[in-house]
Amino acid sequence: MNGITGLAAEKAEKNSYFECGCHENNQVFKVIERKEDSDIFGSSPEYLKVSLAAAMTMDFVPGIFYRNACLHCINVLLTYEEGCRANCAYCGLQKSREGGYNDKSFIRVDWPAFKTDDIIESALKKKKIVDRICISMITHEKAKDDTLTILKRFSSELHCPVSILMTPTILKHVDIDKFKEYGADMVTVALDTATPDLFDKYRGRGVGGPHRWEKYNDILEYSVSVFGKNKVGCHLVVGLGETEKEMAERIQAVRDKGARSHLFSFYQEKGSRLENHPQCPAGQYRRIQVARHIIDYDLGRAENMKFDESGKITDFGIPFKNVAEIVERGAAFQTTGCPGRTEISACNRPFGDSSPKNIRSFPFELNAADLNRVRKELLEY
Repeated sequence: MNGITGLAAEKAEKNSYFECGCHENNQVFKVIERKEDSDIFGSSPEYLKVSLAAAMTMDFVPGIFYRNACLHCINVLLTYEEGCRANCAYCGLQKSREGGYNDKSFIRVDWPAFKTDDIIESALKKKKIVDRICISMITHEKAKDDTLTILKRFSSELHCPVSILMTPTILKHVDIDKFKEYGADMVTVALDTATPDLFDKYRGRGVGGPHRWEKYNDILEYSVSVFGKNKVGCHLVVGLGETEKEMAERIQAVRDKGARSHLFSFYQEKGSRLENHPQCPAGQYRRIQVARHIIDYDLGRAENMKFDESGKITDFGIPFKNVAEIVERGAAFQTTGCPGRTEISACNRPFGDSSPKNIRSFPFELNAADLNRVRKELLEY
């Protein structure tokens, strides 16, 4: 799930034109015009919404990514006139947010709709770039069957592996079996929160939403039994009110199930219930990125880490030289998601959780200046 850039996202709200890029070094990279002919109101499975970054990658809309970032996973989202039935507090698609579903931004940018046929055709033309495609479900009574229809097409007609970002609320175990049977390579569950209480507060009873912590964890665990170790992902959003200790423990619990965590830094969506909730300090996110890398690659465990009285990580539980090596390589600070041709995430979501002026999840290899910055941020308490 991607934005073109954080700055573009802030300016993309229904303007005819907005800037793609940023003003760093006094450069403005390009001006993008929203194509009116992409404002399609068809429903899935014949139509799908695509992230703005994916639309750019497939040449549906013009634009240039900041620092020549390159998206390697096409993210598509099921679309229905009624929209999503859920009401997650931080999500742009929440049913209580003002406006029609097709007018709502998601991850702070527009998700234009295109014909599924055109998406397949365009993705095939981008074989050298596109390493994966991901079908994102929403909470809707038609989503399960339509996901299977789209999955069957993608797995038979496309050149790349297919992932599914599932909505556990509307799924049973047999549906996971079908996803595997129909050709899905990986599946993911957006648990998002580190604790049951935060889940219920922001996704469940606290917002009149249908999602339940137990159901999400059940589908996550069963998915590993079907797809195998390291073939299931779990989205976690850092900065929703949890401590670093709680997030590290959640990442460990996910890993112990055989899955890996895909991290996001909370980034406010205008018009959502949490539009005034602050983004977490950079130091918090950097330490969790290192902790995730250690846990997900079985280099250490959360219970061996040390925390201060407020739950901040003070010791990663492995030798300091090993931590230094992780930091110097920089991969721990790149976007985490389903892999492409290598272990590095194909779903690199350029600037999906921050402004390009203050990158949280790097969609490319870090340069010397980037590494200097993350070193400093790691020590910010």
